[in-house]
Amino acid sequence: DGPKPAKFSNLPYATSQTGLVYDVRMRFHVEAEPSEDDLHPEDPRRIHAIFEAFVNAGLAWREGDSGPTSDYYMGRVDARMVTREEVCLVHTANHWNWVQSLGVMSAEQLKTEEQHEGSRNDSIYLSNSTPYCASLSAGGAIEACRAVMLGKVKNIFAVIRPPGHHAEREDAKGFCFYDNVSIATKVCQKEFGERCRKVFILDWDVHHGNGIQQANYDDPNVLYISLHVHKRGTFYPEHSYRDNRIAYGDHLHCGEGPGLGKNVNIPWSRQGMGDADYIYAFQQVVMPIATEFNPDLVIIAAGFDAAEGDMLGGCKVTPAGYAHMTHMLMSLADGKLAVCLEGGYNLESIARSATAVGRTMMGEPPDRLDNLSPTNSGVDDVKLVLRQQSRFWSCLYPKDLSARLSQLRGEHMPNVVRGWQAKTLFEEYRMTSLFVHREQLAKAFEDQVLATPNYAESRPLLVILHDPPEILASPDPRTGKMELHNTWLTDVVKTYIDDAVKRGFAVIDVNLPKHVSEDDSDPHQHQESDSIESRTKEATQLLTYIWENYIELNDSTHIFLMGTNTGHGAILSFIKSHDDRAQRMITKAISFVEDVPLTSCKSLVGNDMLPSWYWNHSLVFVAGGHNYWESEYARKPKKRFGNVSRSVSTSISDMLAEHRDEVL
Repeated sequence: DGPKPAKFSNLPYATSQTGLVYDVRMRFHVEAEPSEDDLHPEDPRRIHAIFEAFVNAGLAWREGDSGPTSDYYMGRVDARMVTREEVCLVHTANHWNWVQSLGVMSAEQLKTEEQHEGSRNDSIYLSNSTPYCASLSAGGAIEACRAVMLGKVKNIFAVIRPPGHHAEREDAKGFCFYDNVSIATKVCQKEFGERCRKVFILDWDVHHGNGIQQANYDDPNVLYISLHVHKRGTFYPEHSYRDNRIAYGDHLHCGEGPGLGKNVNIPWSRQGMGDADYIYAFQQVVMPIATEFNPDLVIIAAGFDAAEGDMLGGCKVTPAGYAHMTHMLMSLADGKLAVCLEGGYNLESIARSATAVGRTMMGEPPDRLDNLSPTNSGVDDVKLVLRQQSRFWSCLYPKDLSARLSQLRGEHMPNVVRGWQAKTLFEEYRMTSLFVHREQLAKAFEDQVLATPNYAESRPLLVILHDPPEILASPDPRTGKMELHNTWLTDVVKTYIDDAVKRGFAVIDVNLPKHVSEDDSDPHQHQESDSIESRTKEATQLLTYIWENYIELNDSTHIFLMGTNTGHGAILSFIKSHDDRAQRMITKAISFVEDVPLTSCKSLVGNDMLPSWYWNHSLVFVAGGHNYWESEYARKPKKRFGNVSRSVSTSISDMLAEHRDEVL
């Protein structure tokens, strides 16, 4: 049942077969002593589940089955053993020798074997069949790509294992031994020359393909784009490198030397990403860059662990989502596409997802998608990538402004806005800056704490810890410029200050910048927002400083703490670490939470009464689109999260306006 020639010469692509690489011998790589209760995720049944799904869907033919044959079945392409020379296009000779040596080790040796003495193996298991299966897997990837380049099939799906995208030059890791996709890339570039000079590798495995990135980082003819959960470097393969380097799956790693700009990481800042996020990333980043690159061959490093139902990945991509991504990629390189299996550890999920991809490759249109509204965090993550990559690709806008700003020496807007706020609040309420001791806190907090002159008097005190005001505008999509006459600053917090002052409250206003780290020596460079963890830590230190120096010793009759986003986390951190003082002195804690984690109030010192106290002394307004509402806590509320209310609004400014009457 090998590939057959095109049935209609006028439609050679449409009437050609899709290929399939599958070899049951790849299932021989197994754990030496598997446990029925704790099977390794990289289960030999993974490839069998996909092949069976292909057969049951009528896409592939199982040898020996009775019944009619069809020219529309996937044409089988045989896997073969990879050669030493081919492996060494990517890996070192030492790496090849070590993998091959596993075939003759005793069971006891395999249990204790370390690839690098004194450095434990990283997420791999070893068996005597490992070198055999790893060689078949890499050889299968090569033959899949060769079949496409030779025109034997229009596209091909290589159902192979063990996977490969984590394997580095001299390191087997993350279930991977040989970097299958990179080896196939180098072999095809060498064999086919100009016909396969430019190769585009798209990696949609939920984990970053550190091995593929390393193998092609300086190659101008290999475009590598990876969509993966990163969680700011805390998701595998986080800091798991033998050479102690930091995780390099972030958006700032763009290639080096002649390969600069040919490495594109789209790192999701959280799990739970779904079809809408992936399609948005494809439309905004992947397809524009890939089209400009204009590859000769497209290879998908197809891990299905971002699929709905995969517990390791924790994402929600549906079979239809994978089909749509495949459909878009088929428009490149005259349709020359090779799909090589990587991860994916829920047998049902990978079978359904792979089948959807296979049907699309064979010519069926993808199923419709239910929802195409990306998450807020997904949009933010993609925008970071756009800003970083726009300097390398003419198709991406807006362009990074750092070069122009370095010449023009513009004024940093946070300083302009806070200066205006300070002037306005002084003129209307006589609010002045409170001194903040520099050694203890970030420089960015200077002049960010303003107070009415009566803050120490015997009267109610409102302390507001808030994000910077929103600036609303429609920037030019090409230049990034904003016209002042079409730009507005929304400072809804000021309406709270106004009402509080009219009611006889004292007010301390604390502006929490989104960039507080000390690496801002050049204010004319683009500055990423600090992580929410870092900002919350800094804001908590600031609140503690204000409490100990300006609040605790005063005569306030009631103390109200109000926080937005970072301020919410700071208030909760302060209460948990000062629970006795908080319960005695705080009348109400009010929070507005848009796109940061909802923090629970669980005592750090075993105070069992703190959650109940917090529930009775809190108002917590959570944006309608927050992922809290999809969690079990929304269905079964816990007191430790406070008196939570769902807001109709989805932005802090709108939420502040919506709930002003409830708060005041």
